[in-house]
Amino acid sequence: MSFHARRLIVPFVLVTVGLVIALGLHPVTTERIIAAYVLALAALGLELMTRVLSSRSATATPSEFEQALARDEPVTTRPSDLVRIERELSLGVASAGHLHTRLLPLLREAASARLGFDLHRYPQRAQAAVGDEAWKLLRPDRPAPADRHGAGAPLRQVEHCIDTLERL
Repeated sequence: MSFHARRLIVPFVLVTVGLVIALGLHPVTTERIIAAYVLALAALGLELMTRVLSSRSATATPSEFEQALARDEPVTTRPSDLVRIERELSLGVASAGHLHTRLLPLLREAASARLGFDLHRYPQRAQAAVGDEAWKLLRPDRPAPADRHGAGAPLRQVEHCIDTLERL
């Protein structure tokens, strides 16, 4: 027996008990008592059918109309600037040429923003603020690499530089 049918047993028993009491007391004609009983049974049957059909439709796939009305979940994308910076970081670690031409200018710009002054104009002050290890990467007079296709800076060194800039 289904869950929905069991939930309707109590009302069915109550309606039947009401029928027996009404037939015993006979407040109206027997035809009216039977008609009321049949009407009550029909209402219970409709209730059962409604519950069964609504539970089936909840598990079924939505109609085309419901699908058209449904809003699509917003696609969460990573910000384009974050993706670009991650790409610059990966390429800067892999290629000395990319490190020199793309990643270091980005890091110097971030350092200038964090320090509040230009690294080119105040190099001693900048070196004192960021420390010697980070300054090895950030110094504006850093020479271009001899082999532009060689490996870039070690990831550990770049991470240390970024951590230093974040602490400023």
